[in-house]
Amino acid sequence: MRYLLQRIAFYLFTAWAAVTLNFFIPRMIPGDPVQALIAKAQGTLSSDAVQSLYVLFGLDKNESVFSQYFRYWGQLFRGDLGLSFTYYPAPVSTVIGDSLPWTITLVGITTVLGFLIGTGLGVFAGWKRGSWVDGLLPVTTFLSSVPYFWLGLIALTLLAGPGSFFPSAGGYDPGLVPGWDGTFIASAVQHSLLPALTILISSVGGWLLGMRNMMVTVSSEDYVTVAHAKGLPERRVMLGYAARNALLPSVSGFALALGFIVSGTLLVEVVFSYPGVGLQLLQAVGAKDYPLMQGIFLIITLSVLVANLLADVAYLVLDPRTRREG
Repeated sequence: MRYLLQRIAFYLFTAWAAVTLNFFIPRMIPGDPVQALIAKAQGTLSSDAVQSLYVLFGLDKNESVFSQYFRYWGQLFRGDLGLSFTYYPAPVSTVIGDSLPWTITLVGITTVLGFLIGTGLGVFAGWKRGSWVDGLLPVTTFLSSVPYFWLGLIALTLLAGPGSFFPSAGGYDPGLVPGWDGTFIASAVQHSLLPALTILISSVGGWLLGMRNMMVTVSSEDYVTVAHAKGLPERRVMLGYAARNALLPSVSGFALALGFIVSGTLLVEVVFSYPGVGLQLLQAVGAKDYPLMQGIFLIITLSVLVANLLADVAYLVLDPRTRREG
């Protein structure tokens, strides 16, 4: 329990540091976002109207930076991430809320599937060395070394195009209204197949290779030998003794992968014009939409911290030594 409390305290401190950096870094970037917004609108405003914009976006020059900082914390506790420059007057939380489900669905499902498939094959490959699964290693290792977006471009070239079952862009067919009706869901699934296949093919190899190597290492440990000597079934020894301990290093990697689900695979979303957080972030950078960038960075950071905390909890469950140290 003490170990868990220490980790929670560490992550709370890290979250405070992340929020603080998220507040100060955009204000240190050269340029004036309000003036950029006015220039983009190609309009002229009175000095009072310009000052109102500074106040509206939390950049009041008549207010000290520290006052803005504490007010920013107050907004966060209320769930207020500010207003988007690009989608004004839409709140940042609304803009992110529209794109977040797309990324979580696409990258979340493929991350979990990639971990389960790669880890399962890795357990078998490490336990049954020389089997047919070992023959997959060169291919999967090569595919995992290829960037997602290259696989995406290859997939678009080979599988998408006029008359193809796989759409080449977007999250659903034009003209459809997002909702829980069968037509929209079928269209969304169809549009997600190609980017999902790209991510899955590229991610399985890493999990497979890592798990296989750990299985080879732990299969020679004394506790595995003793389990064999007791006459335990081979399946129980493989899963209950070898795989459980070999899985520990993969937990951290999987937790980090879950944390980065929110950021999505930015280039994959760009290649397929998929309406997720990654594409939204790219558009925000291009439009100098500082509040939207700030909100996306904050959510990504907090997601990674929560995922790491869950990994620590998983360690407590999987590794009895951690519980004794706590």
